[in-house]
Amino acid sequence: MSEASLQEPVEPVVRTSGGAVRGRIEHGVAVFRGIPFAQPPVGDARFAPPRPATPWPGVRDAFEFGPPPPQEAGIAGLTGMSKIPEGDDWLTVNVWTPQPDSAERRPVIVWIYGGAYKLGFSGSPGYDAYRIAREADVVVVTFNYRVGVEGFARISGTPANRGLLDQVAALRWVRENIAAFGGDADRVTVCGESAGAGSVAALLAMPSAAGLFQRAVMQSMPGKYFSDELAADIAEAIAKAAGRRPTVADLAGVDPRRLPNAGAAVGAAMREYAETWGSAAYLLAPFAPVVDGEVLPTAPWQAIADGAGRDIDLIIGHNQHECQLFLVLTGELEAIDDERAEFDLRLYGPGPGSERAYRTAFPDATAAQLCELVQSDNQYRMPALHLADAQAGAGGRVHMYELTWAAPNRRGVFGACHALDETLLFGTYETHLGPLLLGPEPPAEALELSARMRATWGRFAATGDPGWPAYEPGRRLVQLLDAKPTVAPYPEEASRRLWQQYTFGALPLLQPSR
Repeated sequence: MSEASLQEPVEPVVRTSGGAVRGRIEHGVAVFRGIPFAQPPVGDARFAPPRPATPWPGVRDAFEFGPPPPQEAGIAGLTGMSKIPEGDDWLTVNVWTPQPDSAERRPVIVWIYGGAYKLGFSGSPGYDAYRIAREADVVVVTFNYRVGVEGFARISGTPANRGLLDQVAALRWVRENIAAFGGDADRVTVCGESAGAGSVAALLAMPSAAGLFQRAVMQSMPGKYFSDELAADIAEAIAKAAGRRPTVADLAGVDPRRLPNAGAAVGAAMREYAETWGSAAYLLAPFAPVVDGEVLPTAPWQAIADGAGRDIDLIIGHNQHECQLFLVLTGELEAIDDERAEFDLRLYGPGPGSERAYRTAFPDATAAQLCELVQSDNQYRMPALHLADAQAGAGGRVHMYELTWAAPNRRGVFGACHALDETLLFGTYETHLGPLLLGPEPPAEALELSARMRATWGRFAATGDPGWPAYEPGRRLVQLLDAKPTVAPYPEEASRRLWQQYTFGALPLLQPSR
């Protein structure tokens, strides 16, 4: 038998529950793109829970990513792509697999993109997963889910959290089909960054997601979930911006590609709603998972404390300087003075007296450093820590990390900022935020840390053990991801003490909007 006949076919074919799909071999792995896992959510399916995909005859070419869900303008710049696919078939999955026809079943990593619950596209070059699949020897799945108004606005007459229901449908597709791609349906790790990590935390609390994954990784999990009342009030403001009421009947008449403009208009004016929406008015977007009592019965911290994640192995982590990215990109960093620091300490701190408490805990911090500290604690670091405490306290297994390696570009002004971990994990240094954070040529340290993260995530997906001790409230040992990784007690002890009595939960509506 010739060597050529032993090689993988150039265009492997796999049969799924919807029909056969044809992929391609790229970078040493088989790639299948744009496979429908649900019907296009348009027409009478608009704002409805996802419906099973319609089967197709013959063999479907799975060469191109499906189009992104409708969202605010700017996705081309966000992804670095010059041309974005168009169409209504938003709900599609993509698979990277080292060997689709292998009898040996590999662990599976399912990636959920972030984007403040208003942006995101699994076809972004920043999510090219061939390095993870090849180096970690795992099957990787990415997918689209509805964002913004389509996925998260609290619209009367339809379920809340449609974007999360899309994620559940994608995970069911994985459960039913991943064996055909060489994956092990009993070793599925769901993983996400930022809003993707917030989605993972919500999935842990959702009865409909039970049994669909065995492990989970949450990178920079945001701590913002809306109460049903708050979400409904925000949806009313968005509907008014579109000249409609927040009902399915009204909003279904607006083109899905134009409706994001109403969400963007409210997002740009959110601070005008501070008296009614409280701290939610200072978020990056008017969208978040809704604790509606049905799709999402309770906030993740309570669900985990009650044992929802006891049988699921977790990695929870954050970056050392999460909010530095936003302060730099918005141009705010250099303009921060003591007055701004006082405002932020009151707004984002854990309670009355936060201004004095932070200045006492961090006596040498500048005004800008205080702003970054309290924002990062409020939005990412303390939500992650409290979730790890809840999991350990409920008898579940959890490993925690902090990324401390600083982005080298712009003379280190970004630090270990938000999204740096995502760039390192995928190794997509040349696209999206890669050049901004790492420069035109990533240094050797970045390449080494990047490869180590892929190996670690792959080991966790395979065994449930990332290679460092489990987090326990008594010792609080965490992995510090740096040029030379070390295990140490949780490094943000000063912040931990400031927030130890705080309870994270769904953000309330202070008073109805006028």
